[in-house]
Amino acid sequence: MARCVAALVALAAAPLQSEAAAANPIRKVVTLLQNMQAKVTAEGKKEQALFDKYMCYCQTNGGKLTETISAAEAKIESFDSELKAASETKAQLEADLKEHTASRDEAKETMATATKLREKEAAQYAKTKSDLDTNIAALQKAVVALEKGVSGGFLQMPSAGVVRRYVMERAEI
Repeated sequence: MARCVAALVALAAAPLQSEAAAANPIRKVVTLLQNMQAKVTAEGKKEQALFDKYMCYCQTNGGKLTETISAAEAKIESFDSELKAASETKAQLEADLKEHTASRDEAKETMATATKLREKEAAQYAKTKSDLDTNIAALQKAVVALEKGVSGGFLQMPSAGVVRRYVMERAEI
């Protein structure tokens, strides 16, 4: 095949004798083969240039990709450890939250109980104070009446009944 192509090229290089020879079918075939050879050679050079460019890209970027992969793997390990630490912190905070919520609920119950006790004591104090104020007022009136010398008149007064009740209550205790 190579000899045929060489022979055809040699024929194409021979000087043309006449115009009739230019229209020769063999000449047309030779011209087509020469054009095809030039086209194939040009395409081969383009393909070689693209191949060289691709190989350069693979050689230079292969190292970069390896470095990037290594860095990403290191980051993954770092993120895994950070994730574990964050998970542990979250679990601890959730436990603390449950504990504090229970403490808060207990404190609210204690405050409610203490408030009820204070209200009960305040009501009891108010009743006792009222009774004692009434008794003190009755005794003061009795003292005033006794100082005037009206011993019989005191027992007729309504405040004497209060004093009598007070004395009776204390006698029963």
